[in-house]
Amino acid sequence: MRLPDFTRTTTFRGAVAVAGMFAVYMLLLFAVIYWQTGRYLTARSDAVVEQQAQVFAAGSLEERLIAIDQLLRQDPRGVQYAGMFAPDGHRIAGNLMRVPPELTIDGPAHGAVIPVGASGAESRVVRAAAHNVPGGGVLVIGRDVDETVQITEIVGGTLALGLIPAFCLSIAAGMLLSVRAQRRVASVNRSVQRIVAGDLRERLPLRGVDDPFDRLAAIVNAMLDRIEALVQEVAGVGDDIAHDLRTPLTRARVVLDRGRANARTLEESNAVIDRAIAGLDQCLSIVTALLRIAEIEHTRRFSGFGEVAFANMLREVCDLYEPIADEKGVALEVRIDAEATVHGDRDLLVEAIANLVDNAIKFTPKGGKVQLALLDRDGDSIVRVSDTGPGISKEERDLVLRRFYRSDPSRRAKGVGLGLSLVAAILKLHGFRLAITPGPGFVAEIICPRVR
Repeated sequence: MRLPDFTRTTTFRGAVAVAGMFAVYMLLLFAVIYWQTGRYLTARSDAVVEQQAQVFAAGSLEERLIAIDQLLRQDPRGVQYAGMFAPDGHRIAGNLMRVPPELTIDGPAHGAVIPVGASGAESRVVRAAAHNVPGGGVLVIGRDVDETVQITEIVGGTLALGLIPAFCLSIAAGMLLSVRAQRRVASVNRSVQRIVAGDLRERLPLRGVDDPFDRLAAIVNAMLDRIEALVQEVAGVGDDIAHDLRTPLTRARVVLDRGRANARTLEESNAVIDRAIAGLDQCLSIVTALLRIAEIEHTRRFSGFGEVAFANMLREVCDLYEPIADEKGVALEVRIDAEATVHGDRDLLVEAIANLVDNAIKFTPKGGKVQLALLDRDGDSIVRVSDTGPGISKEERDLVLRRFYRSDPSRRAKGVGLGLSLVAAILKLHGFRLAITPGPGFVAEIICPRVR
């Protein structure tokens, strides 16, 4: 017969193991209680027997006989035993036929087998004590321990009966938890199967309770959100690559086709080839930029990291782009308000800042101004690149970081729309942030923690 599925779950097996350990613990506990109860009742009986024997033995013969008579007469349950014996062993009074041979005279009370009845054919196990009495003779006082045994058995039976429901409840709890966990896992499996089948919009079910399943499901759902966004981004980048490569490739093909048909001289052929090469160079620049971004994002080149002084790096970038700014009629200046050192790759940081400065000069009209500044704000080092160009709108602040995105004013300028994407990849590698302020005049800030 095949067992239900829940019996093979770890939760159920764990519950059964815990129930088994609980049962063993309860059995040991019951055994200790049983033993302690019997020991306590026996000790109390022994104390009563010894006290009675000592009190009776201290009196006169007449007092002992009266005391024995009263003791037996006030015992309707027949659990008391007493006997007064002469020095020769002859019974004087009481319901004991003879002195039990296993009793130690004047010793502590302990178990003894005594004959009962007129013939003495029957016997019982009692707790008894024997004492010598003044004038000779022996006094024996005993008490039946069957009552103690019965009480002990009642306690043990009650505890044993309590063990069965406790064990059953443990098994039932294990079954309930196993079934609930199995249903939850089945629900998660169905969702995962739909995700594996390609439905990236599917999410793991949440119950709104702070349990490990919900916390794990929330983490997986956040991961799926990120994966879905990345897949959509990859799909969008693929479309953008196809669009941006198609235009220069089509233009190059048209130029070559017309040149083949219309060129009559060597000079005309060279001009056609130059135009085609320019279009192919644009395609190559797109591919090169994409490979560069992928290299930065995926190779994790931390081997080149070291201490980088921002002030010297900014002056170097300013010296590099000052001739280009002069040629366009744009004023380029550097402002150092703080000295800062960061941990990073100097070449990559130079590349990122150079891209920002290049964009600023490119989109600043003649007579404008570009400033490269190093600031200190609340313990963070800030590299700010600002210009007096048209800037970007608030709606485009996040879009400009997407690959191949180019705002309307920038479409008239040369470029492939990957500069800011490259900057973002470099800063992400370093754990820095890029903040872009919208409005007239482009302002980009690289925010990074300073090495103390």
